[in-house]
Amino acid sequence: MSSAPSRNDLFLIGTGAEDQTLNAEHAGSKAVNLWQMARLGLRLPPAFVVPAQLCNLINAQDSQAEAQLRRMLANGIGELENATGRIFGDARRPLIVSVRSGAARSMPGMLDTILNTGMTPKTVHGLIRMTGNPRLAWDSYRRFVRSYAEVTGRTSGEAFEVKLTALMKSEGVASEAELDSEALERLTASYLDEARAETGEPISGYPYHQLETAAKAVFLSWDSERAREYRRLNGLEDLVGTAVTVQAMVFGNGGARSGAGVAFTRNPATGAKELYLDFLFDAQGEDVVAGARVLSHPELFEERLPEAARDLKEGAFRLESHFRDMQDIEFTVEDGALYFLQTRPAKRTPRAGLRVLFDMVREGMIDAGEGARRAADIDIDAAAITRFDGEAQAIASGTPASAGVASGRAAFDSTRAAELSRLSADPVILIRPETSTADVAGFAVSGGILTARGGRTAHAAVVARQLGRACVVGCRELAVDEHARRALISGHRLKEGDWVSIDGESGEIFLGQRRIVRARPEEEIAEIKRWQKLQR
Repeated sequence: MSSAPSRNDLFLIGTGAEDQTLNAEHAGSKAVNLWQMARLGLRLPPAFVVPAQLCNLINAQDSQAEAQLRRMLANGIGELENATGRIFGDARRPLIVSVRSGAARSMPGMLDTILNTGMTPKTVHGLIRMTGNPRLAWDSYRRFVRSYAEVTGRTSGEAFEVKLTALMKSEGVASEAELDSEALERLTASYLDEARAETGEPISGYPYHQLETAAKAVFLSWDSERAREYRRLNGLEDLVGTAVTVQAMVFGNGGARSGAGVAFTRNPATGAKELYLDFLFDAQGEDVVAGARVLSHPELFEERLPEAARDLKEGAFRLESHFRDMQDIEFTVEDGALYFLQTRPAKRTPRAGLRVLFDMVREGMIDAGEGARRAADIDIDAAAITRFDGEAQAIASGTPASAGVASGRAAFDSTRAAELSRLSADPVILIRPETSTADVAGFAVSGGILTARGGRTAHAAVVARQLGRACVVGCRELAVDEHARRALISGHRLKEGDWVSIDGESGEIFLGQRRIVRARPEEEIAEIKRWQKLQR
């Protein structure tokens, strides 16, 4: 017999109709934080949440749970339609939604997301009518087709990437952002053909079928290998499952006054009190957190979108003050207007954790007793400051993403990183064109991570900081040949097993093995002991 939740367990956020107090066990931490953001008066797209208690039932193909899921999705969409004035599947004012995960504890990038759900041949023209922006509509549709095929059909993204690269070459453009609406319409058609060829069936043209399939895929991602490994590494194996959050889309891919970004209220690598920001103009959120795009310079955000930048700073301060902890915030700007998409306690290096803790006690945000309690969760040995002994000439540099230094033998995929770490006591440096959260097992066995592309707020960089690994991303002088297991860095050849060293604070990269010097944070240790004495 199924124990599926009742109708009253559908949680509403930002719709004007919500009357519940959410808890993380049922709605997930993401939804609980969204609910609190709405209560703080921050601008966010309306959403509803299907509770986590359905997760394992759906994954077991429980028929009563599946029927309950369909009812909850239909009821939730009705609430979003009332809140937005748009209709799901409409030919003139279509409601388009994102389908996201949400466990009781944050698992950044480990579970699946499908954006732009509800895009069909009918609604793509509706979106053009509604926005007057055909490029936005076709860009959103082609994004949906690829994501839906990859997540629900378990297809490889390689064929889609080949088609995109070929189109950019034929159009004579350097990036997908330069493709016009006509080219994107052709790309969407080729994606639809590819999805049908790989999965054996066409992408559904029925929005409710898309929504149900996407929700089931998010639930199913709870049992993926990367999600299980992440829970094992972080002691989260007692969690019951993920909720599903369905949120009205706001479009960061609408042109020069739109974009997507991630901001930390403090530097997650060092703990410095500064807004730590990555932003991409004319983009959606997955472009930022996936780590595959070259990001805009942070100063351009404030220069070109001053009102959105002001709203972000004010909102970031309010969120940190409300939660009394450093926050990791995802946001979208749609035609100059800032929307908050989520906030969560920021993953940080142990070194950053110490500094943030001490600063918050000094600022009066938390008292010494709370400081002592939080200090128990910090690995003091891992918080040691590390540096290379002596001088050396760097051969290249990238963006520092997680502080500390590391020296080890090069590995070019997570499987080989694990094998090398088993075969030898020598540390390993995982070197990738870009990292994805599928590399979490490789992060766990590596002393450091180096990538050719990606930003410091991508999910992979967040996980590297959480694990306390030195990390350098976006090294433009680095070219990785995964199949041949070698790389070229500023003209220097590097093969698997060669020694390489990285500095996660300066972003510098060195050939060869370097000696590492560690300094324990004695002053901070003494202060923590003083806090503890005050509690006795």
